[in-house]
Amino acid sequence: MKAKYISYQDTHSFSKLVLDYVNDVEFLKSFYSFRPDIDGLKKAVDAHQFTGDRATLVKVLQQQYQSIKVNQAVSSNIDLLANDNTYTVTTGHQLNLFTGPLYFIYKIVTTINLALELKIAYPEKNFVPVYWMATEDHDFEEINHVSLDEKNISWIQQTNGATGRLSTKTVAAAVQAYKGYLGISKNGKKLGKLVEKAYLENENLADATRVLVNSLFEQYGLIIINADDASLKEQFAEIIKSDITQQNSARLTEQTSKTLEENGYKTQVNGRDINFFYLKENLRERIIKEGDLYTVNHTEIKFTAAEILTEIEQHPERFSPNVIMRPLYQEVILPNVAYIGGGAEVSYWMQLKANFDFYKVNFPVLLLRNSALVIDRRSFANLHKLGFNFEDIFLSTEALQEKWINANSDADICLTDEKANIKAVFDKIKLNAFKIDKTLEVSAEAVLVKTEKLLDKLEKKFFRAEKRNHEVSITQIENLKKRLFPGGTLQERVANLAPMYVEYGDDFIASLVENFEPLGGDFTVILP
Repeated sequence: MKAKYISYQDTHSFSKLVLDYVNDVEFLKSFYSFRPDIDGLKKAVDAHQFTGDRATLVKVLQQQYQSIKVNQAVSSNIDLLANDNTYTVTTGHQLNLFTGPLYFIYKIVTTINLALELKIAYPEKNFVPVYWMATEDHDFEEINHVSLDEKNISWIQQTNGATGRLSTKTVAAAVQAYKGYLGISKNGKKLGKLVEKAYLENENLADATRVLVNSLFEQYGLIIINADDASLKEQFAEIIKSDITQQNSARLTEQTSKTLEENGYKTQVNGRDINFFYLKENLRERIIKEGDLYTVNHTEIKFTAAEILTEIEQHPERFSPNVIMRPLYQEVILPNVAYIGGGAEVSYWMQLKANFDFYKVNFPVLLLRNSALVIDRRSFANLHKLGFNFEDIFLSTEALQEKWINANSDADICLTDEKANIKAVFDKIKLNAFKIDKTLEVSAEAVLVKTEKLLDKLEKKFFRAEKRNHEVSITQIENLKKRLFPGGTLQERVANLAPMYVEYGDDFIASLVENFEPLGGDFTVILP
């Protein structure tokens, strides 16, 4: 597999804020600390001051990996985290069933590659790639399904608490359906065994996800962390107390969001007065201030100001950060210099810079994860046969069809020259009308506008007629777009790892590692 690269702008799939960030627009510089390039990363490393507890971090990771037979790369990276000259490069993601959409895989590969690039730039230091499992997230409906071509496999389960704690007792039916799709090829059987071992031999979704992701990426030394842990939360306890009682993040995020919106940027997240949930088994509900009491939404649980401070002190693990505070928690417990995220993540992290500054926590370099489109052999052959370049595939279906018809039709269906000739005629008519009566010029202009609209309609009729005359090629273009852009969106946001793994096996991830350029600043097109 080989790769070609095009600009993110040419994909028409990324927000103005993300494109402006990548293109180093001056206004956005106050919303982050360092540029997402090698110079910015070097500055971040030199300026980094880690105040967390490395010994606790290593101990927690060793406990979380104790049921997994880890290879030397993983074991060594865990041990390295005890050293002051070791830093992390982190990405985070929900516990999507069977890894979910492809962009989850792309996030991790980008993280691995950036850690490698930093090691080359800073050979005397160590850089460990980390996948932060969003184990405390409670939106099960977002992660309980996987898309395989036009088929969906879902895990049916009732849950109200953190998804990482969810029992895997009811996942067997989904596992069997997934294995059925994978088939009996060598690659399909291998992935099926990995999934079966991960989900049927582990008691909860966090452990299942760790085992599966480790089996895919252990050779690259990826570390997988579950931050739903009392000893890790203990390091965050003072910030939890401060933010719940003083509501600093709410005020700071609101101010930043307002500034971004006033300058034409769409914000991704909205903070609340209190940006923490109360977390217990089968329970993750918002904490709300009502008068002098702190209440847990949809429950009878209530705390006075003194009681909630005591609860945080004695049970920090019961306080779960939301999207506003989770990044801060991450940077408190990890010696992190860079965060890899999708477009929406990069956008909402920039809403949080003031909060990091307030709590005096390092703000990491934000890097847009590598995005990719994998063009399969059949689609590649169709592109070549239809006469398109790989860049053309990002055009809309109608634009592709119009381009093909203009290149292959025997008739001239474009009336551009005719419209220009008619406009020239009307220019003379308007001049003559003006000489007769100044008010007639307006009437002549109205007739011209009406005529141009009629010609536009006629041009569309020509196009529709030619589509009928070339039905086979037009249908091929429609099918090509559906295969490469399922549901009309980027492939990576819908398609799962399964078809890629069946086709290419371990070579698929190896090819991504070879071709992704975390500091390249372009969209990757993977060709057969």
